[in-house]
Amino acid sequence: MYGVIAGGQIGGAGAAGALAATGFSTLAVIVACTTLIAAGLSIWKLAPRRRRNDG
Repeated sequence: MYGVIAGGQIGGAGAAGALAATGFSTLAVIVACTTLIAAGLSIWKLAPRRRRNDG
């Protein structure tokens, strides 16, 4: 199951099987990115505004 994949190139359905064997999950990456973006936006909203001296 986790052995070396035979053959020089993998294409089509074989690529999906090989990707699953690596442990890479696209859904996990999307969830992580969404979480980081939401955390960044919440910190940005909590940060105090800059004061400008007009004059």
